[in-house]
Amino acid sequence: MEKNDLCDRLFEFAVRVIELLKTLPNTPENRTVRTQLSKSACSSGANYEESQSGSSKADFTNKVRISLREMRESNFWLRIIKRIEKDVDKSELDYLIKESSELKNILGSIVQKTR
Repeated sequence: MEKNDLCDRLFEFAVRVIELLKTLPNTPENRTVRTQLSKSACSSGANYEESQSGSSKADFTNKVRISLREMRESNFWLRIIKRIEKDVDKSELDYLIKESSELKNILGSIVQKTR
């Protein structure tokens, strides 16, 4: 996978998460989930983008590690939504959960290879 392909996937993931979050009912609980998930989904892509211009191998690895951690968090919040929200686009939610798992695996593999 080309680095640009991964940048594109992370960007698309963040956009689709934001679009999904717009459809959630405006409850106090969902406001928490919306804030946390939008931050982690966007942060994963932003940190990976930043890793592409890292000043050293250690800097690159650190940014990818942060990206991985944020993607794990995104997967967690998506699973929370799946459990608590009944009126949500199930196919989009299932896609995002699957995509976050795949992105976790890719980012984890990059971290492993840089050791």
